[in-house]
Amino acid sequence: MFSVARQSVLRQARSHLRRSQPTVLPQFSAVARLLSTLALLEQREGKLNVSSLAAVTAGQKLGGSVTGFIAGSGVKAVAEEAAKVQGIEKVIYVENDAYDKGLPESFAPLLVENIKKGGFTHVLTGHSAFGKNLMPRVAALLDSQQISDITAIESEDTFVRPIYAGNAILTVQSSDGVKVITVRGTAFQPGELTGGLAEVVEGVDPKAENPTEWISEDLAKSDRPDLGTATKVVSGGRGLKSKEEFDRIMLPLADALGAAVGASRAAVDSGYADNSLQVGQTGKNVAPQLYLCAGISGAIQHLAGMKDSKVIAAINKDAEAPIFQVADVGLVGDLFERVPELTEKLKAQ
Repeated sequence: MFSVARQSVLRQARSHLRRSQPTVLPQFSAVARLLSTLALLEQREGKLNVSSLAAVTAGQKLGGSVTGFIAGSGVKAVAEEAAKVQGIEKVIYVENDAYDKGLPESFAPLLVENIKKGGFTHVLTGHSAFGKNLMPRVAALLDSQQISDITAIESEDTFVRPIYAGNAILTVQSSDGVKVITVRGTAFQPGELTGGLAEVVEGVDPKAENPTEWISEDLAKSDRPDLGTATKVVSGGRGLKSKEEFDRIMLPLADALGAAVGASRAAVDSGYADNSLQVGQTGKNVAPQLYLCAGISGAIQHLAGMKDSKVIAAINKDAEAPIFQVADVGLVGDLFERVPELTEKLKAQ
């Protein structure tokens, strides 16, 4: 039992403690101040890959500062463009044509050198072919465990990623000093390309020896929108039966809609479409406003790459096809009749 005098002393002590301790807001916590993210941005032939800005959005969700990083020949202009992106406080650039093709053997030592110099706690980039090729090597050099294809951030050390083709969601907690992460672009929308005033500085170039030599590349060029960033996607599957039919049926539909062209793995493996057009678990993840597919049954691996689309429309002659379970709009019918009919109606508008 406390005496009155003792209760008075305790009240005075508590009051003094409340006055002497500053209020700490979550966004200005000690942890947030210590966090610093390096967002690796992609560029090709002097053009910034806008989809790689998803790494900046993810970095903002972590708290702390976000620094962009870009390398290649003539990239200072690209760095100045990236400096206008909202959420970036600084952009580091390295001018060297050795980094133009993103070869991991040369790019990984470059990135690690700048990570160590900047003391970054998190390194993020898109879950693209570039990111998937580079980040495991970066993680190995930093003695960290890479965390791939995250779709959400719970805290500075806890992340969410899909597994088993999206059938299960895994929450991962990392104790590594430097978190090396690839980000699913469809889960983190790129920020605005205007309004930012980031500082642009030159980074460190270790000029590491590269045992790999770039020989050549053969790219399929198209005037249609890029598959990874298009707001409309038209996709064809094995039901089209041949490359000739794929081109005859799907390409006019894509042009009528102003859409990008995609394909299922079955169509790609059968030679109907180029590998760069594959949508799915082992292809590209897309989340357009409209995803219109024809002759695609809806295998789980394909659904993993397009199920985040805002509106899914499907044409298939099999009323029991799994694609109709996820489609917002479905049409049961022969695609060789229905798709040309749809194309003509779109052109008439």
